[in-house]
Amino acid sequence: MKKVITYGTFDMLHIGHIRLLERAKALGDYLIVGITSAGFDMARGKLNVRQTLTERIKAVMNLGIADEVIAEEYEGQKIDDIKRYNIDIFAIGSDWEGKFDYLKNYCEVVYLERTRGISSTEIRSRNVIRMGIVGYSSMSEKFIEECKYVNGIEVQAIYTKSYPPPAALSFKEANACYLFDDYEKFLSEIDAVYIVSDPKTRYGYIKKALIEKKHVLCESPVSLSREQTIELITLAQSKNLILFEGIKTAYVLAFSRLISLVRSGIIGAVKSIDSTCTSLRSTSENNWGSLLDWGAIAILPIFEILGTEYIKKDIISYFGNADDIDLFTKVSFIYPKATASLKVGIGVKSEGELVISGTRGYVYVPAPWWKTEYFEIRFENPAENKRYFYSLHGEGIRYEISAFSEIIQRKTENYYINNDITIAISGLMEDYCNKKDVTLIC
Repeated sequence: MKKVITYGTFDMLHIGHIRLLERAKALGDYLIVGITSAGFDMARGKLNVRQTLTERIKAVMNLGIADEVIAEEYEGQKIDDIKRYNIDIFAIGSDWEGKFDYLKNYCEVVYLERTRGISSTEIRSRNVIRMGIVGYSSMSEKFIEECKYVNGIEVQAIYTKSYPPPAALSFKEANACYLFDDYEKFLSEIDAVYIVSDPKTRYGYIKKALIEKKHVLCESPVSLSREQTIELITLAQSKNLILFEGIKTAYVLAFSRLISLVRSGIIGAVKSIDSTCTSLRSTSENNWGSLLDWGAIAILPIFEILGTEYIKKDIISYFGNADDIDLFTKVSFIYPKATASLKVGIGVKSEGELVISGTRGYVYVPAPWWKTEYFEIRFENPAENKRYFYSLHGEGIRYEISAFSEIIQRKTENYYINNDITIAISGLMEDYCNKKDVTLIC
């Protein structure tokens, strides 16, 4: 019996996929189809996959062409599969010609002609989400650049109150987008909005966008009031819209794997978390201070692992010579059975690491932990230590954009960051702005 194997993502199954599988099947007697897992796709920087692995496997199996369907989960698996299944022929689309010649050492390699004029990328791009950006900053530039790596998202407009600053005009020309100083006209030209303005203004922008039936991706915090955030979440739900909190770390594969491992009990019961995020910068780049800038990222692992129901908190802030801008802030939390602390700074530098301490061991994530590709789980016996490596492309923003697009397309809530965390972050920022539980140092 002659065995054939082929691989692919097989997202949004179309006639091109079917014809490729038919050609592969005709090469032998038994066809095995390897379908790339979500984790492997992300590791390769492929962020535009719309369907889950289960959905894609089911779709291929239902065709009745493949005799067996497997998941492709890691680099180098093709060689292992060829040996394991005693494969005679490896078949792949002709757009990969030459790429897999190294497999000729293990079996025959056949490059199959693909169906012209049909591609998954093109199909995914048909329903383009027209994005607008509220607020001009360096983050605006990063956002547009990262959108280029995600199918189905295009930035088409920018809204800025100080219209038209020279930098924004240059930005407009470079990125071929429209520039508005009228928010209603701006909203009429887009399907979704990315808000990166001053935190004090976000509530108004979000509310208006939701009323006009636009999906919202907003930097965290989404507002400086617990009640306002609850109001916005409720409004979004009532209109079947997505209100998406933009904490880029939440959407990075390494972070999600880390959280899952800790929740599994691998280090025992968590008793302490220490999170530090600092970056020396001019306050002119950020006129709202270190806690409003870094706080959401720093607090994310604390709320994800220990929850939002802490008993007590203490906030200590250093303002220096900057009026109303904290250059460094430390927040300590007491939980019923654990403690946690975060340190953030734009005028004070510290080691940007994350340490999660448990009764059996601890997790160590080196600086900068918020965009890590690597972390360790350490135990009393060093021989038991485990290291985990994951690919990270860019700063994590493209993963955030991809997740936002996915949630819109699948019409589900943001399962990456639940609403309790979004509300708790806004509540913390509200207390800070009202100087509740805050001590100032010189």
